[in-house]
Amino acid sequence: MSEQQKATLKIPGVEKEIELPIVGGTEGPSAIDVRDLYSSSGYFTYDPGFMSTASCESSITYIDGEAGILRHRGYNITELAEKSDFMEVCYLLLYGSLPNQVEKNQFVYSIKHHTMVHEQLQFFFRGFPRNSHPMAIMVGTVSSLSAFYHESLNIKNAEQRDSAIRKLIAKVPTLAAMAYKYSIGLPFTYPDNKLDFSSNLLKMMFGVPTEEYKVNPVVAKALDTLLILHADHEQNASTSTIRLAGSSGANPFAVVSAGIASLWGPAHGGANEAVIKMLEEIGELERIPLYIAKAKDKNDPFRLMGFGHRVYKNYDPRANVLKKHCHEVLADLNIKSDKLLDIAIELEKIALKDEYFIDKKLFPNVDFYSGIIYRALGIPTQMFTVFFALARTAGWVAQWKEMIEDQKMKIGRPRQIYTGHVERQYQTTDKD
Repeated sequence: MSEQQKATLKIPGVEKEIELPIVGGTEGPSAIDVRDLYSSSGYFTYDPGFMSTASCESSITYIDGEAGILRHRGYNITELAEKSDFMEVCYLLLYGSLPNQVEKNQFVYSIKHHTMVHEQLQFFFRGFPRNSHPMAIMVGTVSSLSAFYHESLNIKNAEQRDSAIRKLIAKVPTLAAMAYKYSIGLPFTYPDNKLDFSSNLLKMMFGVPTEEYKVNPVVAKALDTLLILHADHEQNASTSTIRLAGSSGANPFAVVSAGIASLWGPAHGGANEAVIKMLEEIGELERIPLYIAKAKDKNDPFRLMGFGHRVYKNYDPRANVLKKHCHEVLADLNIKSDKLLDIAIELEKIALKDEYFIDKKLFPNVDFYSGIIYRALGIPTQMFTVFFALARTAGWVAQWKEMIEDQKMKIGRPRQIYTGHVERQYQTTDKD
């Protein structure tokens, strides 16, 4: 075995050079292990936004932003989106391999038989105004699951961990549909165990007691693909939140609630909702050139939402998949008179040909196409981020499971560079 490589750090004022181990994974950049830096030198590292920091080891998801690669457990996202369904991808993320038919049947059965939520939970909704953002409701109701399922709270017990994981994958969609139904004043629709995951979600969203709901297979397939593409994405803001919250030993329901809160931000899970708001602001096809000019003007605060990506410096591979599905869905559903979709399609054409966008690699990303597809499927704009959350729950619980089972896990505790006052003398206020 070859000797481990080390990086040498020379710090002004420190006599000896500091040797830091270099660690690597199976793919991607190696990292300089700075765990002992403070104890050996008295110095921290400083990396706002964690642009150059690996916070953990993980075998779940691999991203190469320069090459536009996204893989789950070694499988390319394009192949998974074309050949698998969401339940298979959930199993893959959790257990490391695609299920055989027996394993899949058992897994699907366990999910279907956890989709109902405690009847008392319906009273939680009455405490929210009808016009509440559904993400606010999701943060509260998902966390409250810990009050009902005490048999799934012992994170040191493997069976209870697995029980909590399956409950979360099963119940978050039910709560999501309940949040939507509550907002429009319609009765909740119970889950239907005869249906697959995506079809059941659609029925809970759009079914009513007075009529039989027939699932459109085109819509169900498009939704299933969206769920797969959003299932996990390495150590993004919400997943890092999951790991940080989970490192304290918090129960998994509270941990996922923290992830939902993080995902809510417009720079993260709320980006697809922001795409639709941008299209509404543009308003007319004739105004597109004006907004293209605004986007190019560095002094103008306007930004085209849904273009470019923090990680991908090439085309977002998920966007490649959704681009194909987007145009198929629009054609299959025979949507011809939606102004916002017309604006989106025209924006896409311009961005793919305009040298400014090409040079800066501002390609349409997954948020751009998912916003268009959700709108075409009849999903209300405020529910876009909720659908993102219920898809990402699969990745969150997989990441949480991996972290809890890691013998090297420590509670997350970042340090800081203090820039406040030095010690000051307290002076008593003169009250006279």
